[in-house]
Amino acid sequence: MLKQIEGSRAVAETIAMCRPEVVCAYPITPQTHIVEALGEMVKSGKLTGCEFINVESEFAAMSVSIGASATGARAYTATASQGVLFMSEAIYNASGLGLPIVMTVANRAIGAPINILNDYSDAMSQRDSGWMQWFAETNQEALDLHIQAFRLAEELSLPVMVCMDGFILTHAYEQVDLPTQQQVDAYLPSYEPRQSLDPREPVSIGAMVGPEAFMEVRYLAHAKHMQALERIPQLAAEFKQVFGRDTGGLMHTYRAEDAETIVVSMGSVLGTIKDTVDEMRDDGHQIGVLGITSFRPFPLHSVRAALHKARRVVVLEKSLAVGIGGILSTDVRIAMSGLNVPNYTVVAGLGGRAITRKSLHNLFRKVEQGLLEPLTFLDLDWNVVNKQLARERSVRRSGPVAENILRDIGTVASKIP
Repeated sequence: MLKQIEGSRAVAETIAMCRPEVVCAYPITPQTHIVEALGEMVKSGKLTGCEFINVESEFAAMSVSIGASATGARAYTATASQGVLFMSEAIYNASGLGLPIVMTVANRAIGAPINILNDYSDAMSQRDSGWMQWFAETNQEALDLHIQAFRLAEELSLPVMVCMDGFILTHAYEQVDLPTQQQVDAYLPSYEPRQSLDPREPVSIGAMVGPEAFMEVRYLAHAKHMQALERIPQLAAEFKQVFGRDTGGLMHTYRAEDAETIVVSMGSVLGTIKDTVDEMRDDGHQIGVLGITSFRPFPLHSVRAALHKARRVVVLEKSLAVGIGGILSTDVRIAMSGLNVPNYTVVAGLGGRAITRKSLHNLFRKVEQGLLEPLTFLDLDWNVVNKQLARERSVRRSGPVAENILRDIGTVASKIP
């Protein structure tokens, strides 16, 4: 059913149709509207058979999700930014215990400095936690990925993090095709846990494991991710049969078949990149796009196959590995090992900075002309940066960086567009 709806509400209504039995909620911008909507549905009776639990922190939200999942309940929660960090220990426990929890991360920058807008530093901080991580380009893809997330999580007994851009998607009103309950039920079977705590058949979950077995346990988590690489495309194909649309999968290409330059990215910025590519194609530039949906597990072989004919590859990412540069680009570089194709890392959009078609046009023309540095920070104000570096060289008590820069640019508090 086509409906004009906020992204968060669309996800909440889709989660409800997945029939969760426990929803753990702690509010943090910009995911709050999702759990608020689920709470309303539980209270009104629209969502039955579900216990909505208000907790005192993000750590508690994941801890309660672990307890619920361990007893055989279909569990869901959502968080963002500092909330991801606060529950980090429990995030690792959930995957280490092999519990099929589904969590929405409404991607938001991590402080300090404080910032409530979108980039991927929160999800990237947990990229090695053992959770599967999927990134949605649109609100339609976000709600579709959640349905597939429950299916795969429960099949493999492994948690899934569905990432959608904070504010850009979560608070955007657009038309989506909401599924029917019958469609969701046809695709997502009733939950049959691979493991559960039952007093009639007592077992231990979370045993102490020493060096004699720890590596084997960790390897088996990796093996499940390798299984997921095979199952994700299959589940996406089954999804299309039931719902009638392509969605999810490991990755997708756009105008890449004959492209000399291929731009790799994730999330909502892919829409802006595609618009820019269309404009450049009209001007005769052979440029295309590779959008990554599954960041974990990372589809090395599929990425390699998509990029092996390119003359140059640009990875545009909304995250920064301080001291080295790219995160997504590091994985892409591994996939391209031995191809001898020049590749470039472009860090963009940190803290919600706009990524415009004008900036992308300039960027892509530079790479075609061989003028792009291996690591580039899109639209970085070097005057501001160099002024602060000069200040630190000349004055020992140079003061806090963030406050100095805000003063240099003439504002006392950050402006939200």
